[in-house]
Amino acid sequence: MADLSQEEWEEQLAKDANAVILDVRTEEEVEDGIIPNSINIDIYKGQEFVNELEKLDKTKNYYVYCRSGNRSGQACAIMNSIGFENAFNLQGGFMNWEGETA
Repeated sequence: MADLSQEEWEEQLAKDANAVILDVRTEEEVEDGIIPNSINIDIYKGQEFVNELEKLDKTKNYYVYCRSGNRSGQACAIMNSIGFENAFNLQGGFMNWEGETA
């Protein structure tokens, strides 16, 4: 897992043809907006979160975010533990995001 600043995250994402953006916030938080093209799987769903992760393509590179960067860091650690090689955490999360939102 790597913690990336917003600048590093955006730069790496822009060059990554194998990227998936993963939002691990709750449905209520998602209503505040999302980073475009992201998929949402709520980390608070426990085992269901892990089950949903298992359906994802482990050969992709995952750019993970939450509200502040804490849960997405946990999500990256979980992903690494079940066989995902590339999970990148957005430091500061969505609340510090200055890029485009949908």
